[in-house]
Amino acid sequence: MLLRMIFTALLVGFSQQAALAQYPTKPVHIVVPYPPGGAVDAFARVLSQQLSDVWGQQVVVDNRPGASTMIGAEQVAKSAPDGYTLLLSAELTFVTVPHLYEKIPYDPLKDFAPITALVSATQALVANPSLPAKTVKDIATLTRAKPGELSYGSFGIGSTGHLNMEVLQAMTGARFNHIPYSGAGPAMNDVIGGHINLMFASLSIVKGNVQAGKLRMIGVGSDRRSREFPDVPTISESGVPGFEAKSWFGLVAPAGTPPDIIKKINSDVTKIILGPAFAEKYLAAQGLEPIVGSSDQFLTFIRDETVKWGKVVKDANIKITKQ
Repeated sequence: MLLRMIFTALLVGFSQQAALAQYPTKPVHIVVPYPPGGAVDAFARVLSQQLSDVWGQQVVVDNRPGASTMIGAEQVAKSAPDGYTLLLSAELTFVTVPHLYEKIPYDPLKDFAPITALVSATQALVANPSLPAKTVKDIATLTRAKPGELSYGSFGIGSTGHLNMEVLQAMTGARFNHIPYSGAGPAMNDVIGGHINLMFASLSIVKGNVQAGKLRMIGVGSDRRSREFPDVPTISESGVPGFEAKSWFGLVAPAGTPPDIIKKINSDVTKIILGPAFAEKYLAAQGLEPIVGSSDQFLTFIRDETVKWGKVVKDANIKITKQ
């Protein structure tokens, strides 16, 4: 009997190792808790195609927007920890939502297994071309003359598009009316349509409309000018020294996902993002910078970012009591 139990245990162990070695053996779903059209969605679709090519399996992007990304995040947190359901999201999901709500349906540190940070995205301040202001200084002056009349859109309460504007207000004395949206795409469409005046958004999703004259780029939130828009100043050099506006994306799995699967996904994703062709043809063109690393490094990064953005949320007195 004892020998049979030992044999069975060894057989199960070998079977599990074989399954890990063959991963993935069926389609993998990457949940994006935003609607189509935004920077996170666009990046997820490019990455999923690359992973499909590497793995020889379909990698499907599932958009699950709503409730400040909590709908999609909760779905992944409650999914089987087998590596076939992953979450690709921006910092809102992991580091700011816990500061915004009294209760959320997942624990960002306990309910997920970090895989890797992915990329950071420089954000630009863009406006409808009809706005009678062409610089950050012009906008600040305009809001002081007409407080509360200028409106800006964000891709959700507590998103970097929201918090970066809160920081800009604190540093310039400007005051805007905040209009939150369920994603960057819908907010950008309303800036173009003239329904709102401004927004912070990633260079990757605004550059086409800037080049087409549908949006005016006021400034970029990086420490140096964009190589694609060299005539557009950084916000820091426009009278707001030290200002930075960036967002980042990360990839996680449900807690309990086998470490070997986490390591494989991390390794394959890292090779894709750091590959010369991907870096030159996609990342550079979209204003993205790779920040890949180990799962442990990503966990430390999440903890540090939680402290940083928690202070911004507290200082701006942003709070949501109901989901």
